[in-house]
Formats: sequence, C-alpha cells, structure tokens
Amino acid sequence: MEVENSKKSSVSDAGAWGMNVVSSVGLIMANKQLMSPNGLGFGFATTLTGFHFTVTALVGLVSNAAGYSASKHVPFWELLWFSIVANMSITGMNFSLMLNSVGFYQISKLSMIPVVCVMEWILHSKHYSKEVKMAVVVVVVGVGVCTVTDVKVNAKGFICACVAVLSTSLQQISIGSLQKKYSIGSFELLSKTAPIQAISLVLSGPFIDYSLNGKFLFNYNLSYGALFLIVISCSLAVFCNVSQYLCIGRFSAVSFQVLGHMKTVCVLILGWLLFDSELTLKNILGMSMAVVGMVVYSWAVEAEKKANSQVRNNVSEENAQLLKQNSDLQSEVKDVELGKSRG
Repeated sequence: MEVENSKKSSVSDAGAWGMNVVSSVGLIMANKQLMSPNGLGFGFATTLTGFHFTVTALVGLVSNAAGYSASKHVPFWELLWFSIVANMSITGMNFSLMLNSVGFYQISKLSMIPVVCVMEWILHSKHYSKEVKMAVVVVVVGVGVCTVTDVKVNAKGFICACVAVLSTSLQQISIGSLQKKYSIGSFELLSKTAPIQAISLVLSGPFIDYSLNGKFLFNYNLSYGALFLIVISCSLAVFCNVSQYLCIGRFSAVSFQVLGHMKTVCVLILGWLLFDSELTLKNILGMSMAVVGMVVYSWAVEAEKKANSQVRNNVSEENAQLLKQNSDLQSEVKDVELGKSRG
C-alpha cells in the first residue's frame, strides 16, 4: 500500500511539475510574440498580468460554485498582505527589467535561490545538506553561464531588483506556509488571492505600464491577432498559476526555484528553434551544467528525505521499545505486589 501511495505521489508530483514547465514556457513564447516590438507591440506587462489573475479568479469562482473545490477560511488580512507582496514582486520585476541590463536582471533572478534558502533558514529554521548546497551552486553557475551577458546597474535599478528578489522570495515561501497553516489546497488558496490581485493590478496596471514605456493602454490599436494572443496568454496563465501553487505546496520554494531553471533552458532552446536566437557553445555548456545541477539537486533532496524518514522510523522503534519495557516493568511490579498481599 505504501509503495502504491508513493508511486501515485510521484506521478502527481511529475504531473504538477510538467504542467508548470509546459504552461510557463508556452506563456513566455506567447507573451514574447504579443509584447515584442517585432511582434504585436503590446507593451503593457502589468496590465496583462492583471488580466491573467482576472481569468484565474473567474475560474476559481466557477469551480467553487460548481462544488469542484471547497472554500476554507483564511483571514482577509493575511490574503491582503500576501497579495501586496505578490504585486510588489510583479511590479518590481517589471521595473528591474526596464531599469537594468538583461545581464543584471538575470543575475537578480539567480540570486533568488540563495535568498529563499536564507529566508527559510531565518523564518522556519530550515537547514540544508552539503549535497543540496553544492547542487544549488552548480545550477546557479550553469544558468548564469548560459544567460548572463552584459552587466550594467544603476542605483534605481539596484533598489528595484532588491525589492523584486525579496518580495518574490517571500511570496513563494508564503504560499507553502499558508497552505500548511490553514490546511488549504493550492487551488483554494489561489482562488482566494487571485481576485484581490486582479482588482489591484487591473486598476493600477495601466498607470504602472505608462511609467515604464510612456504609452497608455487605451491608445493601443487592438487587432484580432493581439486579442487572440491575449486570450491564449490568459489561458496559459491559469495553468501556470495553479501549477506554481501546486509545486510549492508539494515541494518547497527552494526546489521550485532550482528546478524552475529548467524553464530557462527550454526557453533558450525554443528561442533557437522558433525565433532564430543564437545558441553558442557557451550556452550549451551552461545549459548542460545547469541540467546536471538539477539532477544532483533532485538526488540530494530525495536522499535527505530518506535519511530523515529513517531517523524518524528509528526514533519510533526506540519509543515503542521503551514503552514495551515500561509496560513489562509495571506488570512485574504489580505481580510482586500481588504476591506480597497474598502472603
């Protein structure tokens, strides 16, 4: 029975991760075509994210109304706090990309892995084995080699990057902790936070986007092609959001960050296949190193889980033996007392 449950859990984990990779890479490809100046030029990233969460919120409402998902109570102030952090993450990333070079933007994204590790150590007293730390370093170096090019930074860009990294790391840790704290499923939590994020981003998005690119949403000439890609983008975003919550709930924020760089590798390969992006020997070596690091990380995490499970089993066996010994001693004492009273 345990073996069957383990197999089912592994299949569910693989399904959640596969859905996240496929939907994320598809979303990036759709957004690249929609937002690129060489594509349809829809340069309103924050507003588009608001549309994503609007559709996600509608899917959650329909699911709850149809009885496919249960709605558990989570205090509104916690949902509001989480939504503020999540919106700071989105806005910070957009400003960081605008104000910094692509190279520094990639470095700031890579820094999320050690930041999440430190945050989990501070907030949840979580410790990592040497093998896990080594694998994280290999992944960071590998992705850095294949993605980081020119590195330029300025004061405003650095501050925005720090806000983006800290808020994104805190958001991803909070997803897992809120699920555990209130025993709530990933989709149920998403359906509660999505409406708050949708309203705030749709209202503030056009003004944030105007400050980023100097263009106002209502001046954009919306074509059928752009509308079609917006619908595709919103549809993929629902799967991306759901799978993100699923993955963090099943794994951890660190695992999500480390394995998430598989999406970076996929985007580079698809960019080479579909958009004639250059794929150099440096890119190939970096991607190979990153994949090796991800494999080592997965192995190290599984080995750590087995070791912890073995320790718990040993402790349980020792406790059972102690209980049995105490029970035997109490029986002997009772037998001696009974013998004395009969004499």
